[in-house]
Amino acid sequence: MDSQHPWVVPLSEATDRSEDSIGGKAEKLVRARSAGLLVPRGFCVTSGAYEEFLALSGLAKCIAMELGRKPLETMRWEEIWDTALRIRSEFLHSDIPEAVSEAIVQAAMEIGPGPFAVRSSAVGEDSGGCSFAGLHESVIGVVGTEAVLDAVRRVWASLWSDAALLYRSELSLDPIGSRMAVLVQQMIDEDRSGVAFGRDPRNMQAECAIVEAVPGRCSLLVDGAVDPDRWILSRSSGEVVQWRRGVRDEGKADPLLRPKDLDGVLNLLRSIESLFGWPPDVEWTGSSDRLTLLQARPITTAEPNKDDKRSWYLSLRPGTRRLKVLADRVSKELIPELEKQGRRFAAEDLTGYGDEELTDAIEHRLKTLHRWRKVYWDEFIPLAHGVRRLAQYYNDAVRPDDPYEFVGLLKGMNMLASRRNLAFAKLATRLHTNRTLMNRLVTLVAQEGSTTEADWLQNLDPLRELSGGDDFLEELQRLMDDHMDVTMGSQRLSDRPSFLANLIEMAQCAQAHAQDLTAAEDQERERLQIRLFEAVGAARKDEATEVLRIGRLSWRLRDDDNLLLSRIESQLYRAAELAMERLRRSGRLLGESNCDEEAVPTLIAAMRDRSQATVELPSSETSAVTTSRSSTVTTRQLVGQPAAPGLATGSVRRILSPAGFAEVRTGEVLVCDAIQPMMTHLVPLAAAIIERRGGMLIHGAIIARELGIPCVNGIVDAVERLADGDFVTVDGHLGIVTVGPPEFDLELEGAFREKT
Repeated sequence: MDSQHPWVVPLSEATDRSEDSIGGKAEKLVRARSAGLLVPRGFCVTSGAYEEFLALSGLAKCIAMELGRKPLETMRWEEIWDTALRIRSEFLHSDIPEAVSEAIVQAAMEIGPGPFAVRSSAVGEDSGGCSFAGLHESVIGVVGTEAVLDAVRRVWASLWSDAALLYRSELSLDPIGSRMAVLVQQMIDEDRSGVAFGRDPRNMQAECAIVEAVPGRCSLLVDGAVDPDRWILSRSSGEVVQWRRGVRDEGKADPLLRPKDLDGVLNLLRSIESLFGWPPDVEWTGSSDRLTLLQARPITTAEPNKDDKRSWYLSLRPGTRRLKVLADRVSKELIPELEKQGRRFAAEDLTGYGDEELTDAIEHRLKTLHRWRKVYWDEFIPLAHGVRRLAQYYNDAVRPDDPYEFVGLLKGMNMLASRRNLAFAKLATRLHTNRTLMNRLVTLVAQEGSTTEADWLQNLDPLRELSGGDDFLEELQRLMDDHMDVTMGSQRLSDRPSFLANLIEMAQCAQAHAQDLTAAEDQERERLQIRLFEAVGAARKDEATEVLRIGRLSWRLRDDDNLLLSRIESQLYRAAELAMERLRRSGRLLGESNCDEEAVPTLIAAMRDRSQATVELPSSETSAVTTSRSSTVTTRQLVGQPAAPGLATGSVRRILSPAGFAEVRTGEVLVCDAIQPMMTHLVPLAAAIIERRGGMLIHGAIIARELGIPCVNGIVDAVERLADGDFVTVDGHLGIVTVGPPEFDLELEGAFREKT
């Protein structure tokens, strides 16, 4: 092989190559190899090869367009993930330039038949301040030259993963300036592997080293698939200070590493520290007589900073083992417990409680809400990665033209929101076929002035006099009990019958008839599942089945958990509103204050301290949203994220709070901060959706795709920049909203004016 070839360079001939050419990871391995340490044979695909690929494939323009939709620092995590998914899809569909691919194939053939390990070696990677540990991709066990080329493409694409983009943003690094070299090495299959730290990362002042080991490949430890044995060693003497055996299925109780193996790892750490001048974090494989260095980097030692989110970004993608544990715990324990807790609160008759009992009930609900919110962030949010992993797994295997084709695998998951929407549709159908009942309901809703669930439901009693009235009210009550005991913006939806207006609107138009899409959804889901299994092959079918299981479970639960948690909040406000009513009757609470969570502690204190003459609840701070445009300048186009394909026109209807639900009419374009799980019943009425919050896997986007209506999200200040009644065209293919008549209509108008 020509060692001066610009696209690849063997590790054995790379001593004169700079980090800018071969990346941080490869540069350190080259130095370690030159110092006599055992390093697997391999070569580096240079950063120049990456730049050649980017230039000839047109990907540079694609990346610039995707990152140019809005500033990275203003993107939400979901938007960045969507951007990364689209960029990755373009990478996987782009051919590597012939000269580059030929050089890679030749270099791989000179090493041998494989298997290979293909790892990232980005410029700046594995430095003291920018480790990028775990953010870029490694592909292990690669066999065949075509598979090597594909793995190189995947590693290149990982430069633009969501976690990598977030990490660079946190460090104020320009993603556009990032470059990726790739390490291709011979796989070393030993019976044990692990990681080691020259000092304890938790306490760099302690004179300790840390060693972790697993049976088999090191990737099993790094990916979290196998729990490791763990040793704390004295840096100076090598004495074992502490040993903990990993929790694994095999029954052996002996340590994976013998004393001489531990001495070998400690000597490796000392050699690396002496060579580079910093305490290392290394990956290794083998035993004392043949210990192979896989990679080395400095231990990152940034001072604790509450605003530094890098450690959180590293947890965005829990490994296979962690995901499985989360999926089982959330589905079998936490979600059933959360649902039971909400129903227990709802069944509790608070009206018979004395003041002290009622106050205890409020306090218990508040503590319960706080507890479940912590569970939400600690366990529900990480589990949501299951659906993102499914997306990448499907796209890597199938290579669909549409990077969101995988969404078809998530249809028909029987989510709470879907059940609620079906219940709405069935009620609408009942009204549609009973005009007398519907007309009377319209009259009663127009007269409605009550603000509590008990009052407005009682005011519907005249419907019982009509044919079908009893059945309608019973079905309505089930809808209330099962689905409307939730909050939005500190307001209980069950206390606001405005959703009845949506029900009437559905009944008065074609959307009244509930359509059973189960069969079509099942067929689509089965087709895509077969396509995935065929793409991965029989040997990986069990793996694909597990990815599917966890992905579907995480998608369903990430929707249900919001609604179930909202029920706990609703029941907190139910108890709080009863306490407020008692304080008003006693003359201690003045005015018509609304209760939000911030006011609950004050309310509890007032109920316990009867000596307090009057009570003043803190006013809830709500963001002021104007009812018209904040500027006289009319924007012609708004650019966001293409969340659901399609093209539709209509008049804007902004949703600022639950009070606005009643104003929604069929064929309008819903504009809001985000379609919350509590308001998805509005979507079937809409022609299109525009949201400030971005993300392909947020509720509005998914429901829009299921119903076949366009959705554009991620538009900053969408609610402020659009006004009710604005005529807009929503292009869900490109992610563009055009304000005003279409260009063709403007041309016709201009031609008419010229003639007249």
